[in-house]
Amino acid sequence: MEASRWATGRNVLMFAALASILLCVVGYINTPERFFQSYLVAFAFVAATGLGAFFFVMVQFLTGSAWSVTVRRIMENIMFTLPFGALLFIPIAFGLKHIYPWMDPAVIAENPAIKAKTGFLSHDAFILRAYIYFAVWSLWIFSIYRQSTKQDTEKSKQQMYVASRWSAPGLFLAVVVGTLAAYDWLMSLEPTWYSTIFGLYILSGGALTFFSIVTLVALGFRRAGVLKHAITKEHYHDLGKWLFAMTAFYTYIAFSQYLLIWYANIPEETQWYRHRVVGSWFPIAIAMPFIRFIIPFFTLLCRPAKRSLNVIGLIAVWSIVVEIVDLYWIVMPVYYKNGPQLHWLDFATLAATVSICGLIFWSRFKKHKMVPVGDLRFEQSLYFENA
Repeated sequence: MEASRWATGRNVLMFAALASILLCVVGYINTPERFFQSYLVAFAFVAATGLGAFFFVMVQFLTGSAWSVTVRRIMENIMFTLPFGALLFIPIAFGLKHIYPWMDPAVIAENPAIKAKTGFLSHDAFILRAYIYFAVWSLWIFSIYRQSTKQDTEKSKQQMYVASRWSAPGLFLAVVVGTLAAYDWLMSLEPTWYSTIFGLYILSGGALTFFSIVTLVALGFRRAGVLKHAITKEHYHDLGKWLFAMTAFYTYIAFSQYLLIWYANIPEETQWYRHRVVGSWFPIAIAMPFIRFIIPFFTLLCRPAKRSLNVIGLIAVWSIVVEIVDLYWIVMPVYYKNGPQLHWLDFATLAATVSICGLIFWSRFKKHKMVPVGDLRFEQSLYFENA
């Protein structure tokens, strides 16, 4: 990438980060509780996206995928933001008493079910687990990323083999540790509720957001005349397929969770949905099947739609916005029982976390090639065609 173009992108992201961080500081001083509540939604958004990237980069290495080689560096750079979530977690660590009801001794005293979980749901154990999660993810991500970038100069198949060996157990860690993180950071907001499928619910939403961001970044580069010939319409067609597939998979997981809870009709399980159909939360709950599934699914159902840059760009934006709405719907009913109460901190915290991750993502393009030129399948990817 040209130095001037890279510097322009960096300056825009840096200005957005500084401005939004300043707003977050002001919000924290004025309304600390609302800051931490809004920040949890923003943090969950970037963490889930990073986990989606982590998972699918490893899938590319394990399957020996050729079509995605020219797009893979964008994917890897999104994945690279996940280890820095350890820094973004610091506000969560300092704001536990504002976020989680199990931090309140009065709540624990009144509820025997929560009291029985105090060995797990405690301040020190919660923070320790979080940093173990990030340490495990970071070890795998840095190792895989190093092999991929090393191949740019080595141009050897050895790096492909090493990355694949890391990826096999890494897939297991991405799902299992990601599920534990979802339990800690989001499910424990209602500590008497449980769902064994909740982790996949969060991870599938993050995976859809990841593919949406990859699509938008690639389209942005194309508009700027960057990678125009490396990422062709055939690659966009496959990204459209992934947007379609992940929309269907998310819906399958979300519906499975609802169906199992509805069928069992156990009060400890049904309470989660009851809290999200009260007051003005109800229209959002009713809208979810339409905005999460019906609209994007049927829009992308036909082949021409998946080959239209405008259509997949629109669906990518739509999916990102709906993912934020979904996370808001997961988190905020814990604090606002009768309906959403939008606050400017909802936008400021999201802008801060996204712009910080954007800076980390963008910095990689100065240090390394924009595409994995050393990958032995690079030529094959350039001339890839869909059937």
